[in-house]
Amino acid sequence: MKYTTLPNTDIKVSKICLGTMTWGNQNTEAEGHAQLDYAIEKGINFIDTAEAYPVPANAETQGKTSKIIGTWLKKTGHRDQVVLASKIAGPGDYTAHIRTTGFSKSAIQDAVNNELNRLQTDYIDLFQLHWPERDTNRFGVRDYKLDTKWQDNFNDILHSLGEVIKTGKIRNAGISNENAWGTMRYLEESKHHNLPRIKTIQNAYSLINRVFENDLAEVALRENVGLLAYSPMAFGVLSGKYIKGTAADGSRLKLFPRFSRYSSEPCTEATKKYLKIAEGHGMALAQMSLAFVTLQPFVTSTIIGATNLEQLKENIGSMDVTLSDEVLTQINEVHSLIPNPAT
Repeated sequence: MKYTTLPNTDIKVSKICLGTMTWGNQNTEAEGHAQLDYAIEKGINFIDTAEAYPVPANAETQGKTSKIIGTWLKKTGHRDQVVLASKIAGPGDYTAHIRTTGFSKSAIQDAVNNELNRLQTDYIDLFQLHWPERDTNRFGVRDYKLDTKWQDNFNDILHSLGEVIKTGKIRNAGISNENAWGTMRYLEESKHHNLPRIKTIQNAYSLINRVFENDLAEVALRENVGLLAYSPMAFGVLSGKYIKGTAADGSRLKLFPRFSRYSSEPCTEATKKYLKIAEGHGMALAQMSLAFVTLQPFVTSTIIGATNLEQLKENIGSMDVTLSDEVLTQINEVHSLIPNPAT
């Protein structure tokens, strides 16, 4: 395993982060524990969860993912061996069953305390804002419209996070599903008002969704904000299993077809071309896809998720894959032909 540090910290994290959002829905507690055991054995020390998980979010299953991690931590005593990241859910109909108070001071405190109880720990290493409070383009939304009802509260949010950091319940703060303007606003408030600095941004990034490169990559590199890249496999599309017809009945897109962001005709056409490149160079498409993401200089860690140990083994094996200049050139040729079809 390869390691780096969370930006502006001395916290060592594996270049692959174990994503957990299927646990408690597609995966049982025993399966989650087995994945954790295997990941730790292979050198992964970075685990990401959220109070809204598992996905799709609903009141019946909310918080189950973190509870599974918590029972594993209690059973194994491995808390000091792992870096835990979690998130407070942003506002909206999707998470109204959790709370409707956005990122208010009380909401942040409530989210932290509840996650600590579920995780059975005294602190969270990285606590992230799952998506912005304001209505803006996220999760592949296009055609920006200004949210005239929202009022700027970046300073208030950082103050609230700072108060929780002082208690020791969280160590660092991050953001997720943010854009360049929001990221810079957080950094601006931190700089001018001596408030906690955002260390990471967790956004989607994959072969078929490289929009992070448009402007956020420069922000990440110049401001030292590390990308925690989620959906590097595009909900499993970039394994090639849907093209080949080998996807199991319990695969994500078969269970939840409404997640159609990665299933459009352009996505399928691009994926076919990437599959041809991988096979032409004797690689699994999944490993080529993950290796490409991990290679990027703005990526701190690549978040992988798996519903079984075989998938997890293949995904972790991407760390041993080196992409040649020829492969990278061919990848970029496809990207030029079909740029960002998942957005």
